[in-house]
Amino acid sequence: MAGPVVIDDTPGPARASAFGWAVFALSFGLLMSDHMARQVLAAVGPQIKTEWSLSDAELASLSSVVALAVGLLTLPLSYLADRFGRVKSLVAMAMLWSLATLAGAWAQDYPQMLVARLLVGVGEAAYGSVGIAVVLAVFPVHMRATLSASFLAGSIFGQMVGVTLGAQIAALHGWRTAFAAIGLFGLVLALIYPLVVRGDRLGAAPARPKQDWGELARLLIGRPLLQLTYFAGGIQLFCTGTLAVFLPILLTRHYGMALATAGRTTAVFLLICAVGMIACGMLVDRLSRSNPTSTPRISVLFSLLSAALFAGAFLSPPGAVQLALIGGALLVVAGITGVTGSMIANATPRAIHSSSMAVLALAYNLLGLAPGPVVTGWLSDNYGLLTALKFLPVPCLLSALAMIFAGRRYAAEMAEKAAKANL
Repeated sequence: MAGPVVIDDTPGPARASAFGWAVFALSFGLLMSDHMARQVLAAVGPQIKTEWSLSDAELASLSSVVALAVGLLTLPLSYLADRFGRVKSLVAMAMLWSLATLAGAWAQDYPQMLVARLLVGVGEAAYGSVGIAVVLAVFPVHMRATLSASFLAGSIFGQMVGVTLGAQIAALHGWRTAFAAIGLFGLVLALIYPLVVRGDRLGAAPARPKQDWGELARLLIGRPLLQLTYFAGGIQLFCTGTLAVFLPILLTRHYGMALATAGRTTAVFLLICAVGMIACGMLVDRLSRSNPTSTPRISVLFSLLSAALFAGAFLSPPGAVQLALIGGALLVVAGITGVTGSMIANATPRAIHSSSMAVLALAYNLLGLAPGPVVTGWLSDNYGLLTALKFLPVPCLLSALAMIFAGRRYAAEMAEKAAKANL
């Protein structure tokens, strides 16, 4: 059977271009729209929870079902995007998640909203993996960690705008208007995207060689280095998935904030996370330029620091110290995205980058973003929210352990790759 469509397996252009930055800006904007559609639910969650008498676990499930759909459908839809055209596929995805968000504005009960949120996830499923593959195709290889982290920071900026705008609109006009406004924003961007980003400028003409599926699986998941890297990235995002949903609830429930104030405060924390993603990505690129094998060690440092800060935060009572420690943890916890994006890109052929980034996105969602809110919601319903959040250091420690083992294999593979290049 045919494998994924390939785009010429070369290191990319020698330098960044104006077209490349235009592609990045629009792709970044659509990723923001993607996560605005996700995060608007967290912004208006307290209103929906009260109106429909939902438990914390039920409310969290409306977020987790999006991540679950993304995780399950990322790989097959990324494969289809490789076959039928990445730009066309990205536009279709954006149209679907935007229309599904609009549908959420008319949901009358929990089951209807659950279906609408599931369709949001279907629309968003392959956007992250295909979008980053499009971005990487128009930039030089030495910018990969910075671009991976900066592009994925669009998810945090989208969450930040989604929670701020969603909470403000909901406070003034109700939660249904918030859903409608964010859905319309995505539709406008989806219409602009193909006018600027053209598939024929993303690389050489695609080819469709026959490829053995067993060989494709080996390239994507068949080595311990890849498996450990996927796990390390996914399990650490358990923390960001949890806090994206439960920070507004923490602030309204334990700090007595009004909905709009909690939304703005959550946005500040998400901004800290986004800035941290970009800064950590740039740090990884700078430190690894002379010594690429240092990349996993930097990730271990991010994870251990995150675990320590989360432990300090949730062992402290609600107050200024707790908020400061949460902010510190969010500054570094998502720094692993730049590490894992760079490592996976360097360890897999460029021809299958959409597919390899899809597997990474699958790990992010199935190991972190989907289970994080559900597990935390269940713990919150049974033991209280503050107790539930005390478990956040555990995923960070598991990530650090996985990356320690991955680092040994990464060093060996990069040395072998360098030796072949010098032949």
